[in-house]
Amino acid sequence: MTTGPNLLFIFSDQHAARVAGCYGSTIAETANLDKLAARGVVFDNAYCPSPLCTPSRMSMMTARHPFRNKVWGNADILHSGLPTFAHALGAAGLNPLLVGRLHSVGPDQLLGYARREIGDHHPNWAGVARVDMGPLEGTASPDRRSLTQSGIGLSAYEVKDGDVVAKAVETLDEIAADLETGKVGRFAMTVGLMLPHAPFVAQQADFDRFADKIDLATSRQPSEGAEHAWLAQWRQYRDIQDVSEAEERRARTAYHALVFSMDRMIGQVLDRLDELGLSENTLVVYASDHGEQIGEHGLWWKHTFYEDSVKVPMIMAWPGQLPEGERRDQVVNLIDLSATMLDAMDAPPLGNSDGVSFLGMAKDATAPWRNLTFSEYCQGSKIDWGVPGTTLNRMVRDERYKLNYYHRLPSQLFDLVADPCETNDLASDPRYAAIRLQLEREVLKGWDPVAIEAEIEQNIADKTLLKNWADKVGPPSNHVWTMRPHHNRLDSKATAQEVST
Repeated sequence: MTTGPNLLFIFSDQHAARVAGCYGSTIAETANLDKLAARGVVFDNAYCPSPLCTPSRMSMMTARHPFRNKVWGNADILHSGLPTFAHALGAAGLNPLLVGRLHSVGPDQLLGYARREIGDHHPNWAGVARVDMGPLEGTASPDRRSLTQSGIGLSAYEVKDGDVVAKAVETLDEIAADLETGKVGRFAMTVGLMLPHAPFVAQQADFDRFADKIDLATSRQPSEGAEHAWLAQWRQYRDIQDVSEAEERRARTAYHALVFSMDRMIGQVLDRLDELGLSENTLVVYASDHGEQIGEHGLWWKHTFYEDSVKVPMIMAWPGQLPEGERRDQVVNLIDLSATMLDAMDAPPLGNSDGVSFLGMAKDATAPWRNLTFSEYCQGSKIDWGVPGTTLNRMVRDERYKLNYYHRLPSQLFDLVADPCETNDLASDPRYAAIRLQLEREVLKGWDPVAIEAEIEQNIADKTLLKNWADKVGPPSNHVWTMRPHHNRLDSKATAQEVST
């Protein structure tokens, strides 16, 4: 039987760090995350390895960047032979369990977890028909319908999270009983949430809570001809060139309401941990897989390297081991987070890992740390919501500057200290030429866009065949939460102003 600390890792989906009280928002209501932040350490410059769900999650699990674990898109299958942080927890003598979202595709729906409850809302295979979301069909994707079909109602994602949280609380009760009898010595549990991922639809009371508080996004859409070519193309193909103020306010209001709902559910889990007397010996971690643009720069969803999309909230609390009420401005990544959690749990590190534990820096702000991280967004040419051709984008962020590399297109360069809203691209400014060249060398070090492009394009035939196979054979799916059409409804598309009056 193993002894030592416990781990509770709460991993949400598409939470923009700025929409949280502990990250400075005066509008967001995140009482439970704020309480967790007061008990621990908040990381102000935490990034995702990819601003897309499955690549980010699989990179966190393996502590390898997407180009190393070969998961670039939501239809890519992580090789089951690659060890994950759950495998490492198991090797340390724990029986890691997952309640809720994983977002893995393919036959392996555990990826090292010894037990999984609730599961995902979608089949294991691309090509197997999904449940019709009724009035919210298309609203969870980078699709204009997520803005036109937004407002008051209910989405299956919120219903599912309710089931996940109920099961998480029930499982904590089971764990407490097992700890009491000595059946287990400690636990490691991941709670995977869907919220606040689009659809931008929230329950009436939660929507009303924010309806008269939400303004338009701070950073506006660049004028025609002033935007980077890839971003302009993305905007065009996702049909978001002309989003009305009513749509913007309505979707932003619903998003804040979803964050509030998520925080309320997280509070149920954290309260139960306290009630069971388990908090004192438990490392509690909260993070999200990527952010959400929520209209900033005139953009929505994720997929870009703007801070709202690529930066994530990250909070760690561990009584007696981590300081309380402190912040860290060091640059970290989700792949570092998995390495850090393993370090804290005295589990073996993942071999061939890109992640580095920042546990020492979390404990002591003066501990040495290399402020350098990466994120990538790569897509093949055969994807129904992608821009034409192959997308090969990568970001590097150091202590001050961020460079966004677009293969065959000009780079972007931002000074995040002087220009935190990223409105002044310095890439063509001769005064910053040396910095741009240095970061372009850094972003391409070990990352070959030509080779990646060839591999992604070669994989299209394999993925197409698997999709056709799944469509014809209808293979069974494991660890799936059954979504019903009635879980989705749209009660009102009234603007925030209309609701508030």
